[in-house]
Amino acid sequence: MARISIVSPCFNEEDNVEACHAAVAELFQPNGPLARYEHEHIFSDNASQDGTVEILRRLAATDANVKVILNSRNFGPFRSNFNALRYATGDAILVFLPVDLQDPPEMIPEMVRHWESGIEVIAGERANRQETWALRTCRGIFYRVVNTLSEFDIPENVGEFQLIDRKVWEVVVSHDDQYPYIRGIIASAGFRRLILPYTWRARERGISKNNALRLIDQAMNGIFSFTNAPMRFSSFLGFGIALLSVIYAIVTVLLGLIIPGVAPRGTLTIIVALFFFSGVQLLFIGLLGEYITAIHAQVRRGPMVVERERINIDTAQRPSSGSSPGS
Repeated sequence: MARISIVSPCFNEEDNVEACHAAVAELFQPNGPLARYEHEHIFSDNASQDGTVEILRRLAATDANVKVILNSRNFGPFRSNFNALRYATGDAILVFLPVDLQDPPEMIPEMVRHWESGIEVIAGERANRQETWALRTCRGIFYRVVNTLSEFDIPENVGEFQLIDRKVWEVVVSHDDQYPYIRGIIASAGFRRLILPYTWRARERGISKNNALRLIDQAMNGIFSFTNAPMRFSSFLGFGIALLSVIYAIVTVLLGLIIPGVAPRGTLTIIVALFFFSGVQLLFIGLLGEYITAIHAQVRRGPMVVERERINIDTAQRPSSGSSPGS
C-alpha cells in the first residue's frame, strides 16, 4: 500500500497540535477520502517551552503513525522542517503542514488525486490571504525581486505547502545546505508542477512565531541562496559611479579652463561625494558580508539541527547528513 508522509514543524503550539493531528488522521480513516493509503505524520518540535512536547508524546503513544523529532534548541522553521523532511518514507510527501492549520489539510486529497495522475509537484497558492495590506505588499515585492534576479521561477504566494513525488523528494533532500530555502529548492528542481489556489486562513489559536525580523531573514536567505545578482548589480553600479565620476572631473576641468569662475569651489561637492561614496561602499560591504556569512556556514560543516530525541522513528532511519541525531 502506498504511503503519504506529512511534515509539521512546531514551536510552542500546545493549542494547535492536537487539532492538526486530528485533522490529518480523519483523512485516513476507513471512511475518509485517503483510506486507501498508509500515512505518517512527522512532527518536528523546536524546543517548545509550553506543553507541546507532552502532547506530542501522548499522541505518539496512542498513534503509531505519529513520529516526533525533538530538537535540542530552536533552530528556526526552515532547518527544523528540512531535517524532518529527511525522515519521510512516503511515496508522496507533503512538505509542510502548519499545526495552526492556516494551510488547509482538506486540500490534501485533491493534491493526492493530481499526484495519482502523474503530476510530480502540487503546490498550494495562497491566492487569498487573511493578513494585513502591508505584509501582503512586502511579500509581493519580495517575489518580484527574486523572480527577476533568479534563473528560475518561484511562484508568488507559494510556500512550503506542497505535495511532492518521491523522486522530487530525493532531489530536495540531496541538498546539503546549512540554511535551506525549501520552496526555492523545489522550484529549482523542475519537474511537472500544478498550482492550486486556496485561501490562507487567519490563525485561530495561539500566536504566530514569525515576526518582522524573521520574515526579513527568510527573504534575504531566498535572495542570496539562488542568485548572484546582488554582487553583479554591485559591480555594474560601482563601474557606473566610477565612470560618472571621471566624466564629472573632466567636465569640471574643462569648465574651469574655458570659463574661469564657473567651476564650483568644491567644498559642498566634496562633502556630498564623501557621504555618497561611503554609503555605496557600506552597501557593497554588506552584500559581501551576506555571501561570506553563507559561505562560512557551509564551510564549517556543523550540524543543521541537533536532535535531543526521536519518537516512533526507527533508530536506523537517519538523515544522510546535516543533523546530529539524538537517542
